Amino acid sequence: MAAVRISSRSGLPSLLLYLGIGIVMGQDGIFDVRFDNAELTQVIGYAALVVILAEGGLGTKWKEVRPALPAAAVLSTAGVGISVGVTASAAHYLVGLDWRQALIIGAVVSSTDAAAVFSVLRKVPLPSRVTGVLEAESGFNDAPVVILVVAFSAAGPVEHWYVLVGEIALELAIGAAIGLAVGFLGSFGLRHVALPASGLYPIAVMAIAVSSYAAGAMAHGSGFLAVYLAAMVLGNSKLPHWPATRGFADGLGWLAQIGMFVLLGLLVTPHDLVDDFWPAIVVGLVLTAVARPLSVFISLAPFRLPHREKALMSWAGLRGAVPIILATIPMVSGIEGSTRVFNIVFVLVVVYTLIQGPTLPWLAKSLHIAEDPSEAADLGIESAPLERLRGHLLSVAVPGRSRMHGVEVAELRLPAGAAVTLVVRDGKSFVPSPSTVLRHGDELLVVATDPVRDAAEARLRAVGEGGKLAGWLGTGGGAANGGRRSPSAQLLSGPVKKLGKGGRRRARTGSGGGNRTGTGTGSGNRAADEDRAKDGAGSGRAHH
Repeated sequence: MAAVRISSRSGLPSLLLYLGIGIVMGQDGIFDVRFDNAELTQVIGYAALVVILAEGGLGTKWKEVRPALPAAAVLSTAGVGISVGVTASAAHYLVGLDWRQALIIGAVVSSTDAAAVFSVLRKVPLPSRVTGVLEAESGFNDAPVVILVVAFSAAGPVEHWYVLVGEIALELAIGAAIGLAVGFLGSFGLRHVALPASGLYPIAVMAIAVSSYAAGAMAHGSGFLAVYLAAMVLGNSKLPHWPATRGFADGLGWLAQIGMFVLLGLLVTPHDLVDDFWPAIVVGLVLTAVARPLSVFISLAPFRLPHREKALMSWAGLRGAVPIILATIPMVSGIEGSTRVFNIVFVLVVVYTLIQGPTLPWLAKSLHIAEDPSEAADLGIESAPLERLRGHLLSVAVPGRSRMHGVEVAELRLPAGAAVTLVVRDGKSFVPSPSTVLRHGDELLVVATDPVRDAAEARLRAVGEGGKLAGWLGTGGGAANGGRRSPSAQLLSGPVKKLGKGGRRRARTGSGGGNRTGTGTGSGNRAADEDRAKDGAGSGRAHH
């Protein structure tokens, strides 16, 4: 845990610390633990990679990735081909490796690692277009790279390029189909079947994601693409107890990375790296300064992205766990010179991560790509199904920078069938009135009937993004009907009246919908006015 805190505060990708721990424990280290089982390392590395991809998919926001999918797909296929060709040529002509070894190195180092990239960019908010391309690319390019490395490491002559392209396309298509199918079926089941304990939801989500890898591999498709897509579908399906599930997956991802990197550090023999240091520097320089920029600028040419964003994407091609794991494939296959390939990849990843990692935030700011940190933050909403009552309990966290700050409960204009029942502020809970003003750091408990659950969440998110005028200023999230106000909803979203000299406000409680908190029932002429408003709602007229 100390390594986690150090990596988070220093801005360095965590892989360096965990690799260092493994090296210190291993040969030439303090404890001199001798470990040379490349096959076991590969098996554990594959398992860890499945968990890491699942965690990455669960954290991928569909609204950010959707516009970037075409660019990411081209970059993770055609871009990989360009990178492999350029890097392999450098390894062959500049370092003197034979073509098989050069092609293996070119394929291995063409895979990027989202965990390494975003661990150093977490404090520099980037446009969703950039993060979407980088994140989707890192999830997609593992699949074709694995296919290439396995093909280059197979016994016998390497297949023709067109055969490899056909195999890659077929395996990607099978993996994508299985991943999407498992993700949609799993999300449908989790949203319609109430599990006996809330702690089972995180386990079920991870089990579904991992099963998609198994199904994809058994169907001779890309299991890595299947698990990433299945997890992405699950992560965008508004599942019950989502924050707990996300935290559980994040913890598993950290555990997988720690174990995998320590094991890779144990596998390497430090004194063997000396002879391969400069070859690794040469190959890495060509990869970073030539191959990666070429693959980015050529692949993304049809998409007309700004050159500044392409430049950042070129420098953000960090290599992490995946290349080192893939470098064990030729070792297990018994390819001649495979140990040297592993050493070159190991040195390349460590050295260029040290160079690129700390400079990425600086480059993003220098290129003026970083977004304004004052942008409204998204709400954290957790849903717990009340199966027997046919309702949902929504737990809403109001983060800093949310525009829900300063909005009164009545001004939320939730649909009929949804109400704010409790507010937790500074560790104390209370039942809100319609005039209660919400603040940063509040947690709300919103009860919603099953038919309006999605509309209530959409309305809450719209207010979080657009404030009390959401729906009137084009931010969407009207009180009902997807933002279309019926006559009764118009009554609800009209001006909020003041009561008395104290300026106390109330929400109208017409039958057409409203935020009913059950507090402040009204009396006298006010109650009569509200009764007349109810009668007028049916004909689309409100009498005041």
